[in-house]
Amino acid sequence: MKLAAGISLSLVLLAGCSKASRANPQATDPKAPVARVAGQVVTDGDLTAEAKGQLSAAETKFAEEVWGIKRRALDALVEQRLLDAKAKKEGVTVDALVAREVTSKVPEPDEAQLKSVYDQTKASGRQLPPFPEVKAEIAQYLKGQQTQQVRQAYVARLKAESKVEILLPPYLPNRVDVKAEGPSKGSPDAPVTIVEFSDYECSYCAGAEATVKRVLEAYPGKVRLVYRDLPLSIHPNAPKAAEAAHCAGEQQRYWDMHDLLFANQQALKVDDLKAHARKLGLDAAKFDACLDSGRMAGKVDADRKAGEALGLNGTPTFFVDGRPYVGSKPFETFQEVIDHTLATKR
Repeated sequence: MKLAAGISLSLVLLAGCSKASRANPQATDPKAPVARVAGQVVTDGDLTAEAKGQLSAAETKFAEEVWGIKRRALDALVEQRLLDAKAKKEGVTVDALVAREVTSKVPEPDEAQLKSVYDQTKASGRQLPPFPEVKAEIAQYLKGQQTQQVRQAYVARLKAESKVEILLPPYLPNRVDVKAEGPSKGSPDAPVTIVEFSDYECSYCAGAEATVKRVLEAYPGKVRLVYRDLPLSIHPNAPKAAEAAHCAGEQQRYWDMHDLLFANQQALKVDDLKAHARKLGLDAAKFDACLDSGRMAGKVDADRKAGEALGLNGTPTFFVDGRPYVGSKPFETFQEVIDHTLATKR
């Protein structure tokens, strides 16, 4: 999620829609008692079985965070060594090299840019001091962003020149037994299946759509996508929106409705859903009867329960060949794990 400059001008980086959760990572003897109820013992094994899904999700999240720390540290090491080598070759300091190739190439933002960021932030509903009071802070924020972009581009050129090869294996969480049941795209015989649990009212899920489309286009015949519903309790319109997609599916227009719902996340009430059906040219009477009857609710609820049994509490969550990846991921993340999976299946 990208925020325009505000009072603090900080970026809030979130990868997905979620509800709060906790997990206790402590491990003990499965036969050890953890409670006694009416003369009966509750063992640690009973507790672990009850919390299996949530514990698995917590362990996966922790492992991904550890890998992420290592990958960011590796990127920093590679960048520093590239800059050191380039500076040594040219007989200058790293600071002088960065000043010449990065800092000097970042222009000062003009008044129109500063005012545009201010106006966009204010239009979003955030309370801001008068423009003159935050003008310098906005300028600093924008210049910092531009500097980072120029630096990344320069380092990318150095990587290409030096033929940098990253040998750190991709993040590969343990496989989970997840059923590939639901509307799908791609060949049923594809060697890699991605099961996506998503929510039509989640902005991160909508943002992930372009990446998913790019993945399918990049791996024709090799990747199959299966879509499952996980409407979160914080999104009151999501369950009925999911029903609407399935009702459209009865008229072979599931994916058309799917796309339309994500493109209109502020219009997901029942009347809106019926208007979407008419926009798609569906049989309005059949669609309305399906939606009003609620007969697709069971399908949506079954997906939700399946997701919760897997310990999911955030969307989107992707299972790539059974490996869970939580949140909206960049194309490169999918690319790494898909390439690895295809290589191991040859």
